[in-house]
Order: sequence, then structure tokens, then C-alpha cells
Amino acid sequence: MVGTGGLVRLDRLDEFRWRVPIGAVEGMRAEGLLFSNEALLQAAEGDASLQQLANVATLPGIVGRSLAMPDIHYGYGFPVGGVAAFDLTEGVVSPGGIGYDINCGVRLLRTGRPATEVLPKLDRLMKALFRKVPSGVGSRGPLRISSGEIDEVLREGAGWAVRRGRGWDRDLRFQEEGGCLAGADPSLVGASAHQRGAGQLGTLGSGNHFLEIQKVDRLDDEPAARAMGLKVGDVVVMLHTGSRGLGHQVGSDYIARMDADLRQRGLQLIDRQLSCAPIDSPAGRDYLSAMAAAANFAWANRQLITHAVREAFAEVFGGPIDETGVEVVYDLSHNMAKTEEHEVDGSRRRVLVHRKGATRSFPAGRPEVPAEYRDHGQPVLIPGDMGSASYVLAGAPGSLRESFGSACHGAGRLLSRAACNRRFRYAEVSRQLQEKGIRVEAASREGVTEEAPGAYKDVEQVVRVAAGAGLARPVARLVPLGVVKG
Repeated sequence: MVGTGGLVRLDRLDEFRWRVPIGAVEGMRAEGLLFSNEALLQAAEGDASLQQLANVATLPGIVGRSLAMPDIHYGYGFPVGGVAAFDLTEGVVSPGGIGYDINCGVRLLRTGRPATEVLPKLDRLMKALFRKVPSGVGSRGPLRISSGEIDEVLREGAGWAVRRGRGWDRDLRFQEEGGCLAGADPSLVGASAHQRGAGQLGTLGSGNHFLEIQKVDRLDDEPAARAMGLKVGDVVVMLHTGSRGLGHQVGSDYIARMDADLRQRGLQLIDRQLSCAPIDSPAGRDYLSAMAAAANFAWANRQLITHAVREAFAEVFGGPIDETGVEVVYDLSHNMAKTEEHEVDGSRRRVLVHRKGATRSFPAGRPEVPAEYRDHGQPVLIPGDMGSASYVLAGAPGSLRESFGSACHGAGRLLSRAACNRRFRYAEVSRQLQEKGIRVEAASREGVTEEAPGAYKDVEQVVRVAAGAGLARPVARLVPLGVVKG
């Protein structure tokens, strides 16, 4: 057993698993399970995210356990890094278990270019990327689309961008759900959300969103890396963004609706941020359709940014855009709820899996994994911070046994943005990154200080836990060369 600042009790199961027993908070219907180790737990001591892990287990219809990944930190309702599955008949859907930035995700692009070719032109490339991919709070995208067109985006996702000449059909093969989640209904996305999204397609945004030029530093699984087109010394591009203001507004609108429904029914939750509705109810069904529409917006957004990256490479290195060598390795989503089939208590069941700051991590053989990767497992992308490595992993069989096919989505915050602005200075962070040879383009000084390397947990420890718990196995290590921040 380990103390957690008096918030909840954790029982150690092994080096990488810690149980929150039923009764840790009143009304728990299931156990909690945290994937972590001693080193990461020291950072979580007293963190209210562990209380949130237990609170999730009080929700109606939860099946299995309430789960938390090694990058766990405090979030709205669910902890960031939280995973929970719910029975389709008796369970609920909770926007706090998905997150405001619906389908925030990470996309990895390979370039086929060695770093020795890119480094002499890195400054030009960074400036071109910063110019072509608007970033920062309130950034506006390169396209102006009508309300009718935005409904097409909400229905079609990344396919809309491809149809508009911003990509190729093969890009869609390497995106979760082919870049389009079924069941989207634009009519259930409110007018304010439409308005907020109309000018933001093709933008990075702010906060922890980024566009990073990286070098493949090491291979841990050469056959899987070969299937993904990754070679030591080659340059790749990683981008992280989501549904922008549109997704945030969808979350706000439906939390307000579910809050009103709960009040009308006289129901009180252990934490009001867990606001929810039965899956098979008007509010539940409407939210899932609006969530799917916002998810499709996010895929279209990342597809437009991919096109901008190709334009930047064509501008800097010459030649037509279709000869840049920039290809999608994989696009991995977090902040989503999906109906999936999993084994629960010895039988196969369809359940609604919430992944809040967590990603799918399906192993080899699953039909959802692109054919090119099916012998190795789905790519799992875990960014570090601006000054540390990022990782490509592949889904492992343990994820299906332990976590409804899920893994972590990043290093995980250690300090709040406000704490970062108090602790770090822009000049010092910039100097440290420059000493490491990392070039930074940022829309604001806060975009750098809030995302300073000290703001995040040790990604090496996070990856060690994911691998040790059998959720995913390392494939390649990527180190940063240059980063665009909001």
C-alpha cells in the first residue's frame, strides 16, 4: 500500500499496477486501476487526479475497472489519462470523460529525408511552417468556408479535405476510423460551435498543441519500424491538435444540457464535473452524434495541416508537392468515446469506451489496424516535451486484457500552466532549447513558458510503464530538431 496525500488508498499489485479498492470513495461500483511506477507516483503524491480516478468508478453502468494511464493528471471530471467503459443499456456517456478538445490527436509524418539534408535548411523550413500553419489563441485558418461547407466537414472528416485537393486517398488509410467517425449529425452541433469552427480549419491553436520536426534517433523494433517507413537518421514531422473552438463549444453545450437534465431528475453526482446522460437517451444519443461531428472536424483540421507541411517542404526543398516524400505514418486520436467489442468477465460485450487523454492501442491481428501494420500492432504515438524525446510504440496484447485496448497519450503534465509562468522565464527556456540545438517558432512567449520541459513528467518513465504493463511496446525514439508552438 502507498499513501497518496490522504486522497485515496492505493494497493500495489506489481511494479506497474496499483489498485484503488472499492470503498476508497463512497458509491464506487468498480475498482480503480492505475498504471504507474514508484518514480511517477512521487510526482502524483497528493494529486486530486487520483480522487478523480475513484470518482469515475461511481458512474452508473461502468464495466471492468476505472483506469488511469501513467501520464495521469488532473482534468475536468475524469483525470487526463482516464479510461472507462460503460454498458450500452445501463451505462452513461460523460463529456468530462472525453474532454473539451474532442478528438485532439497526434499525427506522425515521415519525410524520407535524412537529417543531414534537412538541418542546413532547418531555419527556412521552420519559418515556412510557422507561416503556413497558423498558431496561437484565436488563430484563423487559410480557408473561409460557408455554413453549408462546414456541415460537409462535420460529416466527412479528413475525406472532405482530400476531396478538396488537400491530400491523397492513401492518407486516409493511416488514420483511425479512416479519418471519419460514423454517426455524425451536424444539425446537433450548435450555432456557436459552427461559428467558432468556421475560421479555424488548418490551425494549430495554443496550449500543448505543437508541430515538431524530429529525427529518428533509435529503433527498438526494426521490423515494425520498417513497416512504418522509419529509419535511423531520417526526419519526421509530428503534429498535435484537435477540434479547436468547435469541439470546446460542443462540450460546453452538452454539459449544460446534461446538468439541466440531472437537476430535473433530482440526481446528484459525487462530482458535478462528471455530468452525464444515459447512453440510450435523447441527450446521450445527441451528444455522441455531435461528438462524432466534432471528431470529424479535428481530422479535417489535421489533414489541412498535413497539406501545409507538404507545401512548406516543396517550398524549401523544391519540386512539386506530390514529390516531397511527406507521407502519413499514422493519425492517432485521444479524447473520444467509441462503441467497441471487448471481453468483460469472460464474455464478449459491446461497450462505450471513454478515452480522456488516452489512445487506442490495439495489438497485431486486429482488423481495425491498417493492413500494412497488422502484423506488428497499431502505432501508438507518445510525445514528450519540447526538450525531450517522443516515442512511437505498437499496441500490445496486454492492452486488451488490461485497458480496453488503450495506452497513454503523452508525457503528462507535472505543473499547471499558471505554475509554469511563475517558475519559468522565456529567455531561459529559449536558451536551454537553443543549447540542445532545438529551434523554436512561437506565437507568444507564454506558449513557450507554459510548455517548458520542466512542465511535464519524464517521458522515458511513462514509456517504461506502458511497456512494462504490456499496453504497448517501443518501436522508435524521436528527438526534436525544431518546434512550432502557439
